[in-house]
Amino acid sequence: MAARTWTLPLILAGLVTAATAAAPEKGFVKLFNGKNLDGLHVVGVPPTTFRVEDGVIKCTGKPNGYIATKGSYKNYIVRFDWKYPRPADLADDAKFNGNSGLFIHITGEHKVWPKSVEVQLMNRDAGNIFGLGGSKCRGKKDAAAQKKAIKPVGEWNREEVIVEGAHIVVKINGITVCTSESNDLEGGPLGWQSEGAEIHFRNLEIKELK
Repeated sequence: MAARTWTLPLILAGLVTAATAAAPEKGFVKLFNGKNLDGLHVVGVPPTTFRVEDGVIKCTGKPNGYIATKGSYKNYIVRFDWKYPRPADLADDAKFNGNSGLFIHITGEHKVWPKSVEVQLMNRDAGNIFGLGGSKCRGKKDAAAQKKAIKPVGEWNREEVIVEGAHIVVKINGITVCTSESNDLEGGPLGWQSEGAEIHFRNLEIKELK
């Protein structure tokens, strides 16, 4: 009887802890429901390029394209996890060519590639900021912090991008790796790239700032 008395509270405590961990932090809302791509749309690639398995968006990396939010955002904090599956024969992470990116402030028509600001997800340069399609944004990267922040290929990385007007801050695993003070785009949808290598995403969430 004693075993049953302790087991039930422990099980209930575990369930409460799991539920708490799964819930977004106060003020954040999910951009991905963990089940399907409702709320996002696919640009430039067949729908099979992005599939959902066990709460993870798995992107094949080919052909080039992206998934984008249906909503537009101006000032916000966006968070998500990303990782590249580790090739069995990879001996040196520096030689891994995994490539992807986060688009912010997508402006104009959706196309490959849209006018936007790109936060680089190429594994060797993750977190760097630059303008795409004519955007004049340019980031200031801390290479030492970047090297320290990025985990080995095959492990999950937590990304946080803070956008307030022209000011952009990119953090990987809690470490600031790049900032930008110039941004000629005022807002727009966000997008996650398919660009040459299989990449996985999860826990996409956003908090809009006043």
